[in-house]
Amino acid sequence: MKLLLIHTGGTIGMAETPQGLAPRTGLVEDAIAARLPEGTEFVAEVFDPLLDSADVGPTHWNRMLETIRSHPEAVVIITHGTDTVAFTGAALSQALAGENRRIILCGSMQPLGQEGDAEGNLDLAISAAAGTEPAVILAFAGKLLAADGLVKHHSHEADAFRSQPQARPGTPKHRTFKDCKLAILTLSPGIPADAVKAMLERLDGAVLRIFGAGTAMNDPDLLQVLGEALKKGKRLRAVSQSEAGGLSPGAYAAGAGLWSAGIENGGTETPEAALIHLWLN
Repeated sequence: MKLLLIHTGGTIGMAETPQGLAPRTGLVEDAIAARLPEGTEFVAEVFDPLLDSADVGPTHWNRMLETIRSHPEAVVIITHGTDTVAFTGAALSQALAGENRRIILCGSMQPLGQEGDAEGNLDLAISAAAGTEPAVILAFAGKLLAADGLVKHHSHEADAFRSQPQARPGTPKHRTFKDCKLAILTLSPGIPADAVKAMLERLDGAVLRIFGAGTAMNDPDLLQVLGEALKKGKRLRAVSQSEAGGLSPGAYAAGAGLWSAGIENGGTETPEAALIHLWLN
């Protein structure tokens, strides 16, 4: 087996310093090398500088994709901070659709050497690397979770993630992340239409987090703002603010104005998955 490690950073690869926890090069690489079965070919690609996952974005996803595709025969472990691993999971799941790769994401809530969850998560990731089924998964807290619909539901506990089922992705129009300006906007009670307009003027598209099964406020000014954005060619894709269940357009009259404007239905997509869909399609 050939194993490719892409170490991006995150808590798993940090160590104590006089200033607090900070990334330490070599920590993750050595921990994985010591755990690999004899005869494993091990290749490591380490980001320099190592990143807090809050700084991970489309340029880094493109770098990951380029590295993965340059080792077509390898199983891949990607060590990553927990705060944005849901975005990276969705990004790799959709961009690699149909490429028959096995990618295991791994991180931790506590660093290696702290008697926390890091060692167990690495052991699980290495065990998962022996599998043969194409997948993009997260190895975390004793579970292998589909990475296309990850939700970080707890900010401190070791069992921090759930995975919401997603529709099987089709072949994306773009295999890497193009340069465009996208964001996730949450519609909340009383949100000013002019604030939404100001945001959309600076964006090429947006994911709209709407209520429940697909409703939004019946605000004529807001609906006009959304309609004008769509006429300008901006893509707007809706998802539910509920973690599970997705959208059912037409179930409630309160959503009629929104759907008649031409908003895309993200169905059961997480906000992260819907954002990646806009980027790649």
